[in-house]
Amino acid sequence: MPHFITCTVINWIDVFSREQYKEIIIESLKYCIATKGLNLHAWVIMSNHLHLIVSAKGEEKLADIIRDFKKYTSKQIIRAIEESQIESRREWMIYMFKRAGSNNENNKVYQFWVQDNHPIALMNVGMSDQKLEYLHQNPVRSGYVWSANEYKYSSSIDYSTEQEGLLPIERL
Repeated sequence: MPHFITCTVINWIDVFSREQYKEIIIESLKYCIATKGLNLHAWVIMSNHLHLIVSAKGEEKLADIIRDFKKYTSKQIIRAIEESQIESRREWMIYMFKRAGSNNENNKVYQFWVQDNHPIALMNVGMSDQKLEYLHQNPVRSGYVWSANEYKYSSSIDYSTEQEGLLPIERL
């Protein structure tokens, strides 16, 4: 069964305003699709969160896939921030991730993602259509684009045209 989930960066930090960090998300989702049994039905990356409509193949557990995805991406993005020569917010972001990590006993040093994904089981077509519309209209509501299918980091193009987006999806 597909679920609508939201992965939010702690303190709503606008990490994904930089292309290189969004690319880490893209590559990790590709990996999860290819090797971990993730079915990606729809997605959007915003500046400080991402929405996914996902399910798991076969016996795989969606919670395990998302846990691994978040663990991997948090490490990779924090490493990229630490090593960046152009990240003007580097010290502040690392400080914020360390502070959040020190306030959460589940983390060793850093916390990048908010722990809860707010999963919503999409029980019927009406729910699926509502969440799909919400997800794809997010960049429009945020003023990034005039029309949803213009936004590069979304599956809207897959649903509104014959063109394929950045990630392979399985339509709802």
